[in-house]
Amino acid sequence: MSRRVVKPFRALIIDDERSICDTLAGALSDEGWGTLIARSGEEGFALYKSQPVNLVFLDVWMEGLDGIQVLQMMRDYKMGIPIVIMSGHGTIETAVRVTKLGAFDFLEKPLSLEKILPLLEHVESRAKRSVEEKPAAGPDWKYELIGVSKDVDAIRRQIQVVAPRNSWVLLTGENGTGKEVVARNIHRQSLRAAQAFVAVNCAAIPEELIESELFGHTKGAFTNAIQSKRGKFELAHRGTLFLDEIGDMSLKTQAKVLRILQEQCFEPVGSSESISVDVRVVAATNQNLKEAIREGRFREDLFYRLNVIPIHMSPLRDRKEDIPVLVQYFLGKVAQELHETRKRVSHEAMAVLMGYAWPGNVRELRNLLERLCILLSGEEITRETLWDLAADLFSAESVVSDAAPYMASGELRGALSSSKTTLKEARDQFERSFILSKLEEFEWNISKTAEAIGIERSNLHRKLRAYDIEPKKQKP
Repeated sequence: MSRRVVKPFRALIIDDERSICDTLAGALSDEGWGTLIARSGEEGFALYKSQPVNLVFLDVWMEGLDGIQVLQMMRDYKMGIPIVIMSGHGTIETAVRVTKLGAFDFLEKPLSLEKILPLLEHVESRAKRSVEEKPAAGPDWKYELIGVSKDVDAIRRQIQVVAPRNSWVLLTGENGTGKEVVARNIHRQSLRAAQAFVAVNCAAIPEELIESELFGHTKGAFTNAIQSKRGKFELAHRGTLFLDEIGDMSLKTQAKVLRILQEQCFEPVGSSESISVDVRVVAATNQNLKEAIREGRFREDLFYRLNVIPIHMSPLRDRKEDIPVLVQYFLGKVAQELHETRKRVSHEAMAVLMGYAWPGNVRELRNLLERLCILLSGEEITRETLWDLAADLFSAESVVSDAAPYMASGELRGALSSSKTTLKEARDQFERSFILSKLEEFEWNISKTAEAIGIERSNLHRKLRAYDIEPKKQKP
């Protein structure tokens, strides 16, 4: 009995005809490809922004955003992913137009396997060449920037602007928010992408060894230095050096790092020979460096040297709308790694996950989902699953209270359970339910509600009109 090989490739299919989506997804699955399906241009572009894909099949004629508009939006957002335009009414003029707009190919419906296979082979061959030509790196999926929130969109735009330059970047934010993910994406989209990305966790290296780790040492420079060793700065020559948790460096080490950043040269421990390097530095910290400067724990001149481009990572609790997307993404990747069937999440369990504060942020969410996938024998993650397998995080009481704001709307639960609901519709339903919950909490006081959810009063009024919410009188 033959066994289908699962390949590390995924295609996004955007077409409002279910039969086309199903047929194409089946053909891709037979070739070992994974698929994402969108039934509208709006939903397709949202998936394109939030999910890593290797190939896009895009229909021209759709209600709302048509294929031409979506192609232009995709081209402006991110280059490099082949986009194949499909049409049942193909003309030479349309083919020429989409090619000029950046489409990789143009296919007429009905699609044939003979036309699809060369496209898949092209993508697979290009990926193979890329792996052979570039230095080895960690698993790509762990360094994808996933999310649909405004904060994540803003960071993507910053990366696109900053990456091609050589400016140094300072990433701030709580532990687990994805600072290394951003650093790796900056490197991957930079002109240094073919060179090394070297990561150093300054908090994990003992004080007596950090100079040797950063600058290298000669044989015999200190006890147990039985051979010479190249430092991280030298290893990152012409590439990117990621200095994580720089707030944990001693003042002595900070002074040496500052000198290297200024002069782009250094001497290994035990050597008088100077080594010149060309290194782009991306630094990160979970500390308030301005407060550390006031307390004398961090050098002010080093802060201003590093803080050329500041990027702040907001905590997961401030961007709840990213949680469902992250959950689905991590469940798929963990299932792929474990070679097991992908787990489902019940609506009640998803509400619990959205109600939790996530002090460990995205890292905590990813680790929890991996735990559940390993320990859960069934195929669905439920509220009871969270009580049983994640009792250190959730209890029956906390699950009910945390989930309440996200389970209040039957309309929202219906939208989540419908296979026809688009991502935009689900987000609108969630936002409407969330606003109603907050209005009830603040007894329909518009000013207090707007302040609590972080928007202008006038903006809240616009949302009430858009969602057909009739303001109630405040209670006396």
